[in-house]
This record gives sequence, structure tokens and C-alpha cells, in this order.
Amino acid sequence: MSKIQKLLVANRGEIALRIMRSARELGIQTVAVYSEADRLSPHVKYADEAVCLGPPPSNLSYLLSDKIIEVCKELGVDAIHPGYGFLSENADFAKKVTDAGLIFVGPSPESIEVMGSKLAAKQAVSKYDIPLVPGTEEAISDIAEAKQRAAEIGYPILIKASAGGGGKGMRIVESEDDFEEQMQRAVSEAQSAFGDGAVFIEKFITSPRHIEIQVLGDQHGNTVYLFERECSIQRRHQKVIEEAPSAVVSPEMRKAMGEAAVGVAKACNYYGAGTVEFIVDENLNFYFLEMNTRLQVEHPVTEMITGKDLVKEQIWIAEGKPLSFSQEDLQINGHSLEIRVYAEDPKNNFLPDIGNLQTYRRPQGPGIRVDDGFEEGMDIPIYYDPMIAKLITHGQNREEAISRMIRAIDDYQITGIQTTLDFCRFALKHEAFTSGNFDTKFVEKYFHPDLLDQPLTEKEEELIAALAVEFFLQEKGQEMMKGAKQEVTSGTSAWRKRLKIDG
Repeated sequence: MSKIQKLLVANRGEIALRIMRSARELGIQTVAVYSEADRLSPHVKYADEAVCLGPPPSNLSYLLSDKIIEVCKELGVDAIHPGYGFLSENADFAKKVTDAGLIFVGPSPESIEVMGSKLAAKQAVSKYDIPLVPGTEEAISDIAEAKQRAAEIGYPILIKASAGGGGKGMRIVESEDDFEEQMQRAVSEAQSAFGDGAVFIEKFITSPRHIEIQVLGDQHGNTVYLFERECSIQRRHQKVIEEAPSAVVSPEMRKAMGEAAVGVAKACNYYGAGTVEFIVDENLNFYFLEMNTRLQVEHPVTEMITGKDLVKEQIWIAEGKPLSFSQEDLQINGHSLEIRVYAEDPKNNFLPDIGNLQTYRRPQGPGIRVDDGFEEGMDIPIYYDPMIAKLITHGQNREEAISRMIRAIDDYQITGIQTTLDFCRFALKHEAFTSGNFDTKFVEKYFHPDLLDQPLTEKEEELIAALAVEFFLQEKGQEMMKGAKQEVTSGTSAWRKRLKIDG
């Protein structure tokens, strides 16, 4: 076993901060790397040491694997944590790290490589009794052959990039008439996004839920599952709201999914923290989708219900320590929700929004956690993912976690940019969500931008009138009242926040 003394976090923002905090609790010194766009970021200030990698674009900074390793050698670093995104699932980087005599806080390069290809992953787990979505077992490039296989599987089908993720290189095909065009698009997008145009075909589950299992494995052959996370509220195939546990998973289903996830991990001799993703149909049949060989964005909800610090577990596993607990030691405590606060405009098809955080005040109180990497006055850079923060709540049950989250959203004050806060409030209050009867098509089925427009209550009408009289002459007050009504009913929350403060 090797004790880590100094850890470099090869990432930025909230995940870099989150990793550094756990490392500091373990007495480990930390090193931050950053681009010129992030020179004033909190993770840079928090670390014991910080090194600029280069200009803002990722390929000139955060993706410079050789430079990151050089920094480690210069500063006497003995381990690298990749966080998520960037180099976290890059098998070549993991190998470079270990070849340089450093500890990679993550799985082996071999595990990353196997699970990095959806086809290779399906082949690896086929030796175990793990349900798979009906589909091809190899990449297909010939249109005629692909059409034939699609017909055998039965429409609708899904064309997926083998090296894909985040919805890229993915096309739903409803009929044979659309097949050729959609396949060409999928291949082109996969080649552009991943440098690999390999695609495969599988049956499209029409009303799917996205449920995943958190696993931990050590380097001594011990593997456990830390229950499930429901991640079905998505836009553009990317998650916005996650929760643990799922509202629809029974103890029997949880055990079956957990044991299947452990089987997936064992199929590639996995160690470290990983997530096995399943797709679940309307009859609650589950099928293996893929394995993410890294820490997930939504890992906090698992931490909240299990009491386990997943980053500390990653570090201990990387040091060669065996797991300190067994499957029988784990139990679910209450319920947890996470919303991703993106700099996006839900009223404009969730397009990213850039600007300055003119106001940025975090919610507080019992059962509330905010993982973020920004401060008031900072600009949201255009070069990276537009996530500002993760807002997490925990309650004794699902109802308390939801009500606590709605209160936290109302208390979260952000001005200067559009965010997904209003959309998340809408989703959490919707009957489909509160009943647990929803799937990955929630946005398509239930959301329209106009639904974020909220009519004024009688009390708000009275308060607006009172403010008009107080702050303006009567004739100016009438103009202000009209403008305030338009502002509130258009979904802008600034007036409502003012009313809460003054009233």
C-alpha cells in the first residue's frame, strides 16, 4: 500500500473543489491546475499549489495530459484524481500516469478501455447473467446489412455510437424509410465527436427510465453496490434532476440490479468508484446500458443516503486498502435529490447562456448541500460545460426531500444569467414527478416554456401596489405596477425575490 501525500486534481470548478476538500480532511496536500479563464476560480485559491496549463480551450489546457504529468514531477505529486469529464475516462492518460510512477485515482487502464466501448462492454458482460437490450453485438457500417438487422430487431430502433456518450452519435429510427439518413448522421456525428464512427443497433425502449447503480471495488476482489439513482429527468439526453433511491424500485428489484452491477464490475476486474447504467422499461424490466468508469456528477445523492464519502473511498482504494465495509453494512437512510443548476435558458430550448453572476447567493438550512465552483461577480466562461452548481437536499423521505428542494430553489438567488432553476421547480411540482410516474421523455411530454409563466397572487398584487406608492410618485407608480406585472408573469423572479425580502 502507498500513502498518498500530494494529490493533483486534473479538473476544474465544483468537482475539483469537492475532491480537494475530502483530500484535505485526509491530510493530503492538493495541487490545482487551471486555464487562463479559470485563474480566479475558487478551486485555484483553495488548493495548496496551483499551476496554469494554458489558454481557455480544453485542448490547450485541461486535456494536456503530458503537461499535467510534468507538473506532477516538478511539484513532487504522487497521485492524480481526474474528476469527471476531460481525461477521466481516457485509458491512454491513465496508463501514462501509472507508467510515470504515479497513482491514478480511478480504475485500471484496461477497465477503462473495455467499458469505454459500448460493444466491448456488452461482450464482456455477456458471460454473466445480465439482461441486455436486444441488438447487434458488433459495429455495423454496411447500410444494407444494417437495415436487415434493424428489421429483425423490430422498429423503433436506436443507432448508437460505440464510443458515445451524452446523446452524441445517437439516432432514433421509427421506420425503415428513415434508416439510411439517420445512420449516416449517427456515423458522421460519432466520427466528429469521438474520432470513431463505429455504430451499433439496439431495440429502442419507448418509455424508458434511466436508473443507475453506484459500485465500489477494491484491488483485493471485493465489490459492493451502494444502491440506485434515478436520472430520468433529462434534456438532450443529459440529466438535470437525479434522486436516490428511485420511487419505483422495490427491494427485490434493487437487489437484482445491484447484483447485476457487481457482475458488470467483475466482468472487467473493476476497482474504484464506478456507475453501471441501466435502462428500465414501462414494466420495470431492466437492461444493461453502459458503465461509467469514473465519479458521476450525481454522486452526492448516494453519499447523502449512505453516509459514505465516495472521494475518500476512491483515494483509499487507490492506495491499495481493502474496502472497510461489506454489502451487509450498507443501508438506505432517507431520500436525496440533486438538481443541476445550468446557465441555460429553458424558455429557449435550454440553450447555454453566458454572462456575469451579478447576484449569487446560495440557499442554506437543514439538509441542504451546494457543490459549486463560482462566486458572485464571476463570469460564466463559454469554453466549458454550463453547469454552475449542484443543489442537493436530503430528507427523512421523498416528500420532505422534494419540499426542501423547492424551498432551496426559491432561496437560491442568481441574477445576470438565465438558469434551469425555474424549470427544476416546475418539474418537482409536476404530478408526474411527485407520483413517480415519469420517464426520460418528461420534457417532451409535459414541458412548454409558457408553463414557467406564473400568475400573480392577490398578495403579490397588493405588495406591488404598496411598493409603487412607497418608492415613486403616483403617476410613476402606475407605470411601475404595469412593468412589474409583466416582469413577474414573464417568469422573471427578481420581483418575487424583492417581495419576499421587503414583505
